[in-house]
Amino acid sequence: MRRDLMNNINPLSAIPPAAATADNTPWVSSIIDTAGYDSLTFVFVTGTEADADAVFTLTMEHGDNSGLSDTSVPAATDLIGTTALGSFTFADDNKTRKIGYIGTKRYVRATVTPTNNAGNAFLAGIAILGHPHIAATANPPA
Repeated sequence: MRRDLMNNINPLSAIPPAAATADNTPWVSSIIDTAGYDSLTFVFVTGTEADADAVFTLTMEHGDNSGLSDTSVPAATDLIGTTALGSFTFADDNKTRKIGYIGTKRYVRATVTPTNNAGNAFLAGIAILGHPHIAATANPPA
């Protein structure tokens, strides 16, 4: 294996590792600025999901305003994969999910919303910006 991915991505903390403790409070990612990159993938990592019937639903938003005051839901053609494939349930302990964004808006945000969560649920999310206009990307990531 001799190909370089490290210098061609910028991984950002989108959802710092966190627990939803017996409630349905959504995890809302940072607003990701895609300027200078031609691709974005969100990767989510679950921990042990304690509740026996909880569902965790992924939604996406995008816009051209840095605060997403112009937010809208991306069309299916703006995504690689689906929000359904990026979602998970109580049975998905220690799994990963991913979704790609190929839309034309500059700012993107992901939200994971629990339903029926009466136990501890753990999640972290990384936004991976790729195909930089200028490489090599900074290390540590900026």
